[in-house]
Amino acid sequence: MRYLVGTHHGEQSVFSVNGDAALNLTQAIPQVGSDLAALVATPTLAAEAARATGNTVPVADITPSLPIASPGTIICLGLNYVEHIREGGYDIPDYPALFMRGRASLMAAGAPMVRPACSETLDYEAELMVIIGQGGRHIPEDRALEHVFGYTVFNDGSVREYQRKTHQWTPGKNFDNTGAVGPCVVTPDALPEGASGLKIESRVGEEILQSSNTENMIWGVARSIAIISEYCTLAPGDHIALGTPPGVGHAKKPDPRWLRPGETVEVEIEGIGLCANPVVDEADFSKVAAE
Repeated sequence: MRYLVGTHHGEQSVFSVNGDAALNLTQAIPQVGSDLAALVATPTLAAEAARATGNTVPVADITPSLPIASPGTIICLGLNYVEHIREGGYDIPDYPALFMRGRASLMAAGAPMVRPACSETLDYEAELMVIIGQGGRHIPEDRALEHVFGYTVFNDGSVREYQRKTHQWTPGKNFDNTGAVGPCVVTPDALPEGASGLKIESRVGEEILQSSNTENMIWGVARSIAIISEYCTLAPGDHIALGTPPGVGHAKKPDPRWLRPGETVEVEIEGIGLCANPVVDEADFSKVAAE
């Protein structure tokens, strides 16, 4: 099943998507609510939503919102593709680099990605993102995929200058409005096991920035969930981003390739969807927000 959370005629709703048409599940089943939180937490409600019928609207008429308005925990893997590790000059680790993002750093597909006033080193990172369904602790790897509600697209926008100010990556990974999520969330039954074998790509216009395949991840979805749940109790609606393939801007030769205001950066994962966001300067973003 393919879900889209977004605004249509001024109201935010949850939609099920089939091709270019979207069924408003919130109207059909009010208990669904205005984002995916209720469906994620209540499997019986999700089963009811799968049987819903009614009139549809064009997907193009829906403005995407975040799939879950207030996710509890947002955990990201770094260094999960061998060639990306090599282009960054790191040794291949035997345990994933893990960091967290705050809610203010996220924004929906289509929303502006903000280049901060303090640095021009805004980079892109195409990533597969998991939304947890059933929570738990000490989840065994062979049962971990049962804990996945769905998969979506993530652009882990990173301000490299600030990422490198400290051994901890938190500053560069948590600027407001730099992590784009969505627009669609696709349930596991519609994808290969563990969302493996999917083409993943980032672009600006005709310029291909990254192009790889999710089968190249060192730590796949099941292993990542097992590792994280060793130390962290996962809850329904938590997000896990699975790291980026090679081709990031800071590693481009002879000069880094930073995102610039006026560009639109796209991340696409086969079978899941396309997340596109215009890049804007913080001063211009703040000016529009104040109007």
